Amino acid sequence: MNVLLLGSGGREHALAWKIAASPLLTKLYAAPGNPGIGSEAELVKLDIADHAAVGAFCKEKKIDLVVVGPEGPLVAGIADDLRAQGIRVFGPSKAAAQLEGSKGFTKDLCARYNIPTAAYGRFSDLASAKAYLEKTGAPIVIKADGLAAGKGVTVAMTLDEARAALDACFDGSFGAAGAEVVVEEFMTGEEASFFCLCDGTTALPFGTAQDHKRVGDGDTGPNTGGMGAYSPAPVMTPELVERTMREIIEPTMRGMAELGAPFSGVLFAGLMITDKGPKLIEYNTRFGDPECQVLMMRLKDDLLVLLNAATDGQLAHMSVRWRDEAALTVVMAARGYPGTPEKGSVIRGVEDAAGDGVQIFHAGTAINGGALVANGGRVLNVTATGSTVGEAQKRAYAALDRIDWPDGFCRRDIGWQAVAREQAG
Repeated sequence: MNVLLLGSGGREHALAWKIAASPLLTKLYAAPGNPGIGSEAELVKLDIADHAAVGAFCKEKKIDLVVVGPEGPLVAGIADDLRAQGIRVFGPSKAAAQLEGSKGFTKDLCARYNIPTAAYGRFSDLASAKAYLEKTGAPIVIKADGLAAGKGVTVAMTLDEARAALDACFDGSFGAAGAEVVVEEFMTGEEASFFCLCDGTTALPFGTAQDHKRVGDGDTGPNTGGMGAYSPAPVMTPELVERTMREIIEPTMRGMAELGAPFSGVLFAGLMITDKGPKLIEYNTRFGDPECQVLMMRLKDDLLVLLNAATDGQLAHMSVRWRDEAALTVVMAARGYPGTPEKGSVIRGVEDAAGDGVQIFHAGTAINGGALVANGGRVLNVTATGSTVGEAQKRAYAALDRIDWPDGFCRRDIGWQAVAREQAG
């Protein structure tokens, strides 16, 4: 098969690495890719926002499957535009991608199909949102409705923080994403990421992970796109997985089909495990980043076989096998992230850091004058496996410490919840 992978981050490098291992693969192309992806695929200078150009490339290179990495193109309808030309795509339609593209759409779906989630209000003007806020009080969660690159959510512990977050949404800090706002109940519990491969009818459980959103050790500082992750998530027991499927995933699949937008692709449920059971925080309609990196390290099966089955409506006949090991990834970020990251600093020693049970996935890198340089906020994902999360953590940080990049930083406590559990157990 000829495969085109769209995207340029750490998630896409992990997908490229796993797809490249498939015996089904003839040729892997990636657009626009990054230097790490370039070791697995032929990089193509394509503007992935130009759906016509992507379609023309697919025709020219006889692409058998397009795998869409990031959410932006999905929400913009790339899957529909390519399918209209007879090109097979792994990823949801524009209508189905609303599950990520509009938080309000998802909350309304939850209300309609009795899917457990936080109580909420939807607002398109500041005055109504603030009136609701005064009525509910803090702590409370303010979310820009649309895509805001993981930065449009504020967990406000005080009313002043909440008011400032509403002001930021309505004064254009998040562009069109903040034109509408969801204000929702603050939930307490442990967060987990739960993934399913979907084919419009069947949802096949595809692993669990835990992400670390805050920039600083001890879960301090502003939210980011994710500073590290590990898999599996110990909190997601078989009983909780079964409940999540029954109470959250299956009604979502049924509801989307009834709305005329059957969901195919990856459904990524951000969950809060409360004392009443799992509740949906939000949906993403693609693999998580950095969760994808740890899932790919643990996946035993041929990813391309699974992506084909999802694309062709054949998941009812499939199962997924995982390695017994845990996997953990640490994000190395550029100084200034999650604000304005400093670009262009030289990174050395990446090849020396990879090795037995360790993969370094490139996220925001470029080649400049023959040197590897930082070219984004999240730059490298140092990913390791181990018999326990603790062992994977040790291995990942040992590898990370072999990388020579004075302008980079990371959290030193990725996996702390699972390691504490292991030590207590």
